Amino acid sequence: MKHLRKVLFVLVLFAGFSMSAQDENNPWSVDFGANAVDFYPTNVAGQGNWFDEYFNIGDHYNIIPSISRVRVGRYVGDGFSLGVAASLNRIDKIGDATAGDLSYFAADLDIRYALNNVFFKKAKWFDPYVSIGGGYTFIDDLGAGTFNGGGGFNVWFNDFVGINVQSIYKHSFDEARQLPHFQHAVGVILRFGGKDTDGDGVYDKNDECPEVFGLEAFNGCPDTDGDGIKDGDDACPEVAGLAALNGCPDADGDGIADKDDQCPNDKGTAANHGCPDADGDGVYDKDDACKDVAGPAENKGCPWPDTDGDGVLDKDDNCVNEAGPASNQGCPEKVITEEAKAKLDEFAKAIYFNSGKSTFRVGVTEKLDLIADIMKEYKDSDFRIEGYTDSVGSLKLNQALSEKRAQAVLDYLTGKGIDSSRLTSKGFGEENPIASNKTRAGRAKNRRVEIKLAN
Repeated sequence: MKHLRKVLFVLVLFAGFSMSAQDENNPWSVDFGANAVDFYPTNVAGQGNWFDEYFNIGDHYNIIPSISRVRVGRYVGDGFSLGVAASLNRIDKIGDATAGDLSYFAADLDIRYALNNVFFKKAKWFDPYVSIGGGYTFIDDLGAGTFNGGGGFNVWFNDFVGINVQSIYKHSFDEARQLPHFQHAVGVILRFGGKDTDGDGVYDKNDECPEVFGLEAFNGCPDTDGDGIKDGDDACPEVAGLAALNGCPDADGDGIADKDDQCPNDKGTAANHGCPDADGDGVYDKDDACKDVAGPAENKGCPWPDTDGDGVLDKDDNCVNEAGPASNQGCPEKVITEEAKAKLDEFAKAIYFNSGKSTFRVGVTEKLDLIADIMKEYKDSDFRIEGYTDSVGSLKLNQALSEKRAQAVLDYLTGKGIDSSRLTSKGFGEENPIASNKTRAGRAKNRRVEIKLAN
């Protein structure tokens, strides 16, 4: 066929155009198949009127039984696509006349507008369009430019493969060289060119997660745990959960996500971080040794006991088995007996000092130790230590000596463990003698210390 080289040249040109202008975010299409040329229903003198016998294939269509048309198209957005096409045929019928065996070759440019942009929006498998454009057609050696207009549709089997059917009217700019005619085509259309980095079937331009395999329902983003919440919005993407909890589970159904629930298997309150507190004492049941009785945290949620019932809790009671007032740390107050008083008085009379000094005579410390023992037994009693002298010497010296002697006794007793706050001392000099200062024996008795209750 004499125009075969022209067809090959145009196809190579189209292929080069597609390689240089391809955009990864805009798919390309190639459709190829058979075409039919019909000169009859074009309202030309000697031919039929507009659309007469439009589908009279046997009498008016010129067809060759082979692939005779190829188109390369590119979607440019907003429903529009551009395309270039090349077709060839054999013309043996022009209207009702026999034309002989003429070659037919056409190269065309077109602009398609997808009607799904306005109609049939939900029918993605059905893709009708209208088309306008122009081209140049040779019948044998006579060529002429044409203005083209028409329409067609694609029926898509999937995102990539479909069937194309179209009918285009070609109006010749030089009817002396070429008659206007219809060119019909049917064939296979292939769509390609969109980039899908993660291979999830969602093109990158529409994929919110282009680097991660995902689901079309989530615009290409994954839902790892399959809970219907995409990972980007899922606070627990590895574990299926509830939408109300941002995709996190709630095992005990208390409305608190397990990740924030300190007791994920026991229903609790938000105020208690998801834990129950049956007795309301602020100690969660899981840590509460007495779940049904309120108690402080420092006693593991149990109330403090009061073993002796004296109103002083055992934790503050120094005598948990003996009732006593809080003022005495729960211990009973021991009142010194008359017998103990008598012993104190007896032992105190045996406290002798060296003449003119505040030092003890031999054997006195043994009596002081006995006095300390009594004071320890009656720890609720306070004592007053009084020092006295005989009349030998001046009043001033005797006063000072009596004070020193009383202080010496106090210092000894505190050294034996008696709290100093329980003891006071005072000197009275030669006042209140208990014997005559005229005899040695009497003066010895007057050099004494007396121990009395202070309260």
